[in-house]
Amino acid sequence: MTYSLNEIEAQAKRAGRGAGLSWGMAEEAARAARWLAAHDLAGPALLADVLTQNDGVDHAQVAPASLDGVWRSASGAMCPLAGGAAFNDCADRLPTGQVIEMGDVSFPLLVVPFAAWAALHIKAPVSVAWQDVRIETDGRGLWVSDPQSQINAAKVAIVTCKQAKARDDEPKHPGLRGEVNRDVWARLGIFAQRTYAPATEASRLLGAGAGVSDND
Repeated sequence: MTYSLNEIEAQAKRAGRGAGLSWGMAEEAARAARWLAAHDLAGPALLADVLTQNDGVDHAQVAPASLDGVWRSASGAMCPLAGGAAFNDCADRLPTGQVIEMGDVSFPLLVVPFAAWAALHIKAPVSVAWQDVRIETDGRGLWVSDPQSQINAAKVAIVTCKQAKARDDEPKHPGLRGEVNRDVWARLGIFAQRTYAPATEASRLLGAGAGVSDND
């Protein structure tokens, strides 16, 4: 089904909160899912995957343990949201020619929106690569090279991020709606439901209708 980008972002944010992400990280996750969905990529599905994988795991275990050398997490499976947020914070390293590498990254496509925001910050295109995939973004548009269909990889050994050269060819521009599979929407919904307070007798009595009474 297709959803508005606002609907996708709202569902993704609630899911992130339900999965235990901080408000700030849930907002970042939602923006990332929205950005990818706008470019016809599997952002919502991969977000559901990473939330499932990291459910109940301490954030510190899946975030970069150090921002020197190849970034790695203590768990050996870096969260792309945590890695992406750290990458965005280090965007000013890119114009100096520094290459940022992340090791053992889960669902690396979720790093790409953070690269887009880094590109807007440094006012230059940014490249993100893993396996045979190379993606470049100027912050709004997207150029994708994926000859081996590895774009939705569940885990890769190395993700490489660096400043890229300006391109003359037209990028893929974002749309106004995103396609999300019903099952993916339902998976996000399961996490989102955790944010809702359970009904009590008092709340039912204050709600619409008969509450717990029987007027028949």
